[in-house]
Amino acid sequence: MILFLADNHYNAFSGKNIYSEIKKDFAIDFAEDDFSKLKDIDSGKYSLLILHMIAETCNNPHPDEQSQKALLNYIQKGGNVLLLHGSSAAFWQWEWWRKSVGHRWVRGGDPDGSSPSEHPIEPYKVNLCNATHPLIKQLQPMDLPEDEIYIKLEPTSPSIDLMETYWNGQRYVQAWVSPTSFGGEFCGLLPGHDKAVTSHPDYLNNLVKIIKYYYH
Repeated sequence: MILFLADNHYNAFSGKNIYSEIKKDFAIDFAEDDFSKLKDIDSGKYSLLILHMIAETCNNPHPDEQSQKALLNYIQKGGNVLLLHGSSAAFWQWEWWRKSVGHRWVRGGDPDGSSPSEHPIEPYKVNLCNATHPLIKQLQPMDLPEDEIYIKLEPTSPSIDLMETYWNGQRYVQAWVSPTSFGGEFCGLLPGHDKAVTSHPDYLNNLVKIIKYYYH
């Protein structure tokens, strides 16, 4: 089973919209604005963790120490984590998390003093990178309608870039994998704010293929 945790994303309900599109294809335990199930991530019930959330936004508290231990145990068992949209900042209070996710969305007032990431809003195209990873052969370019374009993330751990976009003449990663030292991977996919994107065929095609790659 998949554990999918989302916040309401400032009433955009992005995670819930994604869940409604993919729930027919997978066994998913979904929760919005309730991160308490993270305590059970290492129970053996779940084979993939999907996040579309940032703790301490949307009036949701940061998960506690028990949740942190469970997540660390899951990762140390080789568990995979799929980070949708800004979820590389999901558990931003935990230093090990900030250093592990590959490309990190940086919020204002960052604990490490890093410059905040940005999100201009306009239609955009996402293309494939030149990469040697099994997922690259399954993904396809995306021609997306107007949405938040997440840019200026902070590279925090070694990663393989899978997808990219160009904004204002500069290249920005839009999907990547960052291997853990325990055999699993963090996988990030940045598009996914507006419903026009989270229900877009290009987006859903890539998302489903990523989930199938990690879901065992």
